[in-house]
Amino acid sequence: MLQKERKQRILEYLQENGSGRVAELSRLFGVTEPTIRHDLSLLEEEGRIIRQHGGASVVEMESFNSAIELQPRGNEDKKAAIGRKAASFVSDGDIMILDSGSTVTELARNITSMKDLSIITNAINIALMLGKEPTNNVILIGGEFKFPTLSLTGDRGLGILQDIHVSKLFLATGGLSIAAGLTYPSFSDIEIKKKMIESAETVYLLADSTKIGKTLFTTLCPLQGTIDVLVTDSGITEEAKAEIESLGIKVVIA
Repeated sequence: MLQKERKQRILEYLQENGSGRVAELSRLFGVTEPTIRHDLSLLEEEGRIIRQHGGASVVEMESFNSAIELQPRGNEDKKAAIGRKAASFVSDGDIMILDSGSTVTELARNITSMKDLSIITNAINIALMLGKEPTNNVILIGGEFKFPTLSLTGDRGLGILQDIHVSKLFLATGGLSIAAGLTYPSFSDIEIKKKMIESAETVYLLADSTKIGKTLFTTLCPLQGTIDVLVTDSGITEEAKAEIESLGIKVVIA
């Protein structure tokens, strides 16, 4: 892996997890600790991270305030459109799982007036947003707090999903491709997302078009046989749309 690509992967890892230790990054990327320290120094010079003793954190974490809001990560207009479109697949009384992340948060913004929803989520901001409606039943999956996505993660939350069956899952991803499937910057959410998929009758993947064809650090699952509906934006190419539909996945464009 070239330095430029490794730096980008390190940044994506920190954006996903909030912080990282040099030793951990060295193990994940298969390079020496001095190499990782050099990469972190370059990222700090670019103003993208803050170095700490033994590791680094994303800049946003240092300026985090009491407002429970996700920090902008780009493509907000695309994500907002996807959120509005995905909301058309939700009805009063639905039982569903909502993944964490900015695009699923946009969906949550568009269903705050709905009633009698049963929502299982690992996102603190989504739980607060939809829990304001007194007729809703919100179950928050427990685990270790992850700042950038305002989510709870890790194996400790798996027990809540045991023996739970929902009609719909609205899932987020870092990247998707025919070859690699759904990919993410780190391992931390993989087991939770697998259990979410197992628990749902219909899996809706919410992903803006910039994520199509993108491959990140670790694979969750293949697209075929896992995803039922992809909700994306008009930036998807006709070729990519046809390839995804050939796998039996319905593509909905916001």
